[in-house]
Amino acid sequence: MSNTKIEWTERTWNPVTGCSPISLGCDNCYAKTMAKRLKSMGVVKYKNEFKVTTHQNTIEEPLHWKKNSMIFVCSMSDLFHDSVDFDFIDRIMHVIQKTPQHTYQILTKRPKRMATYFKNREVLPNVWLGTTIEHYIYKNRLNLLKDIKARVRFISFEPLLSNMSELNLKEIDWIIVGGESGPKARPMKKEWVLSLKNKAKESHIAFFFKQWGTWGEDGKRRSKKKNGSELDGIEIKEFPNK
Repeated sequence: MSNTKIEWTERTWNPVTGCSPISLGCDNCYAKTMAKRLKSMGVVKYKNEFKVTTHQNTIEEPLHWKKNSMIFVCSMSDLFHDSVDFDFIDRIMHVIQKTPQHTYQILTKRPKRMATYFKNREVLPNVWLGTTIEHYIYKNRLNLLKDIKARVRFISFEPLLSNMSELNLKEIDWIIVGGESGPKARPMKKEWVLSLKNKAKESHIAFFFKQWGTWGEDGKRRSKKKNGSELDGIEIKEFPNK
């Protein structure tokens, strides 16, 4: 499962699979649905479905990837879940250190535990650290991320479920914005997206608009494909220049 359709990365690496809900963005978790499907297909890696599981046999996968790649770590989990011990994360970081040709994107909804891990450890130069803030009630995640010294710090506003106009995004290098998809998708308002786009421009932050999802720019429900990813007729898929 190294290739991916996730637009803001090139490969995925899942030495950990499974997670548990922690906030509103987890309600319609794509990874949980996918894990259930993979188990039903008989994929051994997902025999525990969405229970947090570490996979010793996949830790060294990036050592065999010759092409320099942008790699999303734990797209099917949260690396900083309480069930993943720091010794195992150390082993992952060791592989990252041995593959400086790759860039690793680590995204978590648990930045407090991520900050604890990096309290006595340096963030490797080929690691980008991010947190998900899907609703303004989780704004405290922003400061937890800012407290960690990383080459690139990023925020995923996906699925975007509220107005974020009061957030101070200074010291952030990249933001990803996207609406929810699927039968139970919640709407994302255009003004919320534009507010983040303007904030990014003001603070010289790379802005990546992933998709509208099930609810379109006009507020109407249709397929994700039909709604597309244009904002005022333009696709904006920027990456940090670092």
